[in-house]
Amino acid sequence: MTPFDLPTPTHLQAAEGGAAPLDGLPEWDFSALYAGEDDPKLAKDLSWLDDETAKFKTDYEGQLGDKSATALAACVKRYENIQTVMGRIMSYAGLRYYQNTTDADRAKFMSDMQERITGQSANLVFFTLEMNRIADERFDLLLGEDQDLARYRPVLDRMRAMKPHQLSDELEAFLHDQGVVGASAWNRLFDETMAGLTFDVNGEELPLEATLNLLTDTDRQKREVATHALIAVFRENLPLFARITNTLAKEKEIEDRWRKLPTPQAGRHLANHVEPEVVEALRNAVVAAYPRLSHRYYALKAKWLGLDAMQVWDRNAPLPTAEDRIIGWDEAKDTVMDAYAGFDPRMSDLAAPFFTEGWIDAPVKPGKAPGAFAHPTVTTAHPFVMLNYLGKQRDVMTLAHELGHGVHQRLAAKQGELLSSTPLTLAETASVFGEMLTFKKLLEQTTDPAKRKALIASKVEDMINTVVRQIAFYDFECKLHDARRQGELTPDDINAIWMSVQAESLGPVFEFVDGYEVFWTYIPHFIHSPFYVYAYAFGDGLVNALYAVYEEGDADFQDKYFAMLEAGGSKHHKDLLAPFGLDASDPSFWDKGLSVIESLIDELEAMED
Repeated sequence: MTPFDLPTPTHLQAAEGGAAPLDGLPEWDFSALYAGEDDPKLAKDLSWLDDETAKFKTDYEGQLGDKSATALAACVKRYENIQTVMGRIMSYAGLRYYQNTTDADRAKFMSDMQERITGQSANLVFFTLEMNRIADERFDLLLGEDQDLARYRPVLDRMRAMKPHQLSDELEAFLHDQGVVGASAWNRLFDETMAGLTFDVNGEELPLEATLNLLTDTDRQKREVATHALIAVFRENLPLFARITNTLAKEKEIEDRWRKLPTPQAGRHLANHVEPEVVEALRNAVVAAYPRLSHRYYALKAKWLGLDAMQVWDRNAPLPTAEDRIIGWDEAKDTVMDAYAGFDPRMSDLAAPFFTEGWIDAPVKPGKAPGAFAHPTVTTAHPFVMLNYLGKQRDVMTLAHELGHGVHQRLAAKQGELLSSTPLTLAETASVFGEMLTFKKLLEQTTDPAKRKALIASKVEDMINTVVRQIAFYDFECKLHDARRQGELTPDDINAIWMSVQAESLGPVFEFVDGYEVFWTYIPHFIHSPFYVYAYAFGDGLVNALYAVYEEGDADFQDKYFAMLEAGGSKHHKDLLAPFGLDASDPSFWDKGLSVIESLIDELEAMED
């Protein structure tokens, strides 16, 4: 995450809707960042950045190729310090904004900080360009001469991976400055529009998160009414969402073309430090497994619900045997913390401050961004977790998921600002592993056959949402960006692409109500982070394989696991997985992960006998 990026709501399966009587939910305490907009420390940091970025440019611009290894190491460390202060400021501004995206003062402050930081960071644009112009032979020689510089090799290698796609210094500076009125501005328009939408559900005006949550209600009529409420508002705003999508896709196509990136996905793969063929193997394995996974499971679910055909409002419906109760915050906390402690007390110790120190913002509030995320902020502070907690079982799993991110971010912080950030392909590892620990703990405690069936079914649905649904999202983006290269897409064009991947992934048991074709409009990843979504499927497959190693009884598993998380972004996925005997570049690797989901569906089918 660059210092002028906002945290993106990342958990697409966050509780989908209605308000619940949950009082006393925790909210963020920002004191680890700043005491307020008028905090003297903020003014001091901004002033320091003005001076330090100007000095950095004076000291190094046009000279990096001639510096000694020791001098280059000192330069990288100064760059890292600047990034830390910028990250602190933008984390504070962005997190406050996400608490209430409809608050004009917060939006203005965030925009002002973004413009200020973008202006200051213009002095740093040369750094990447000149580092990338150092010849490979000299680069290797320099890293061999200084241990401090060599420590930064992973992040420098990722930076230099863009070397073939680098533009002129002048163009790079222009793109940097233009960003605040380009993609960032369209992202803000999307966020503020979404946060301001309300949906008429039987005469009651609900925000997006609360309306989506009704799709998991036990009452089928409520689910249907909520679906039609969502359709009505999404349709009303369809031209705007189509304009945002068209503009961002075209902007990406222009930049990709100038950079000579071979595909729309290539930039994401480079940023993730993952080979395109690995992602393609994952995608192909999941698509080939649709009939064995989602098609088979949803046919089972239709039978349980007594339906000949499923409608879209039945996809996340609870089973008739599932408990329909509000899970209080303390119970949710205890459930997750017990699961974490059962794996290793170090894990629950790392998670504990989130609950006691104001590191979680849990309540659903007007203007608050939907979904959930864990934002690492900077390594000199601590992560912040955002939830929209409504007391559903899925919310408990979301808590387990985001706390996993938080634990990972705390462990990786010891790498320092530049090396702590984990590529997206591995960023979901600890979060999905945290969900798996919580699920296994609950399953261990559940002896009633009906409740056990409902719990396994819920886990299968979460895994399908994490793997099948995200790969369908990825295919949607691939098709959309390819089509946009041929010209402007009408709302109907985008709707048709959406429906093509939905029908393929969900299977023949589904009927699609008129209007479901506009459901692509509310997914934030398509706007904020194109092609992010395959990271969820990557993480789920990886965790399934990891968990199998854990269950086989590897005596050193916990130590290896913590070492993997502590590595942050300092190692490639091959090196991180090697101690576990795993290799994500092996095409059969993904089939192993998918077989875990398949075995759970087998268990559900066996319960029918």
